[in-house]
Amino acid sequence: MTNTLEIIQHEAQEYARQKRLSFYDDLSPELSYSRQIFFDHPLILRCSEDVLPFLNDEFGHGIKHSKNVAIEAGAIILAESFYRDQERARHLVLLTHIAALLHDICRREPDHAVEGAKLTHYVLKDYPLTDGDKSMLHTAIELHEAFQPYTPPEDPDHFFLSAALYDADKFRWGPDNFITTLWEICDYQDWPLSQIKDKFPEGLRIIESIQDTFRTQTGRVYGPEFIEAGLEIGDFVYRRLKQYTEGAAAQ
Repeated sequence: MTNTLEIIQHEAQEYARQKRLSFYDDLSPELSYSRQIFFDHPLILRCSEDVLPFLNDEFGHGIKHSKNVAIEAGAIILAESFYRDQERARHLVLLTHIAALLHDICRREPDHAVEGAKLTHYVLKDYPLTDGDKSMLHTAIELHEAFQPYTPPEDPDHFFLSAALYDADKFRWGPDNFITTLWEICDYQDWPLSQIKDKFPEGLRIIESIQDTFRTQTGRVYGPEFIEAGLEIGDFVYRRLKQYTEGAAAQ
């Protein structure tokens, strides 16, 4: 990454620190419990090791991305499970964490959600999960991609798990896009500054279009705030990109 991009990334990170999303305050207990499961449960520890060869850390969709999706998807499950059997809710959190770790294992392939869902059966072949559990994981991973035809699963648990995964994954389209993901992709693609600037307006429009696609009640409440914060940071980054490129052109 060029020195200029590193400067803009640092500026974006500083700008993002000024923003506090209400999701993290309102769901603090759920996030804490979900985080505890993620870091302590032996099945999650095993899955974390198993998926590492499939993840693309240098392309913005590695283990850090999957960890954030897992913990926040688990919190969504807990936030909406007050009327459910608590043992079942905890099991769904575990499955959601597994789904999050697996959801981008085919990220570089066309139809990555469909291909990732297929590969899930191979990765989980020897896991102590029921066929029903594996079916739910397949459904969640297959349905996590944006801008694809979407029919909600009829089974309530299939819907709940897949919707929580989708929403937590799309939370990443907010500030995370401009704190880490954008810069990892730019570095990987080796794009020049001018090309990044030219791609930016269309990228911001795509991010904006996610706002009305959240699937859980929790996602519909908090998701737009993630997207709005990301767009504000994105506008800041775009202004800085134009300043740098226009300044270079004037020299």
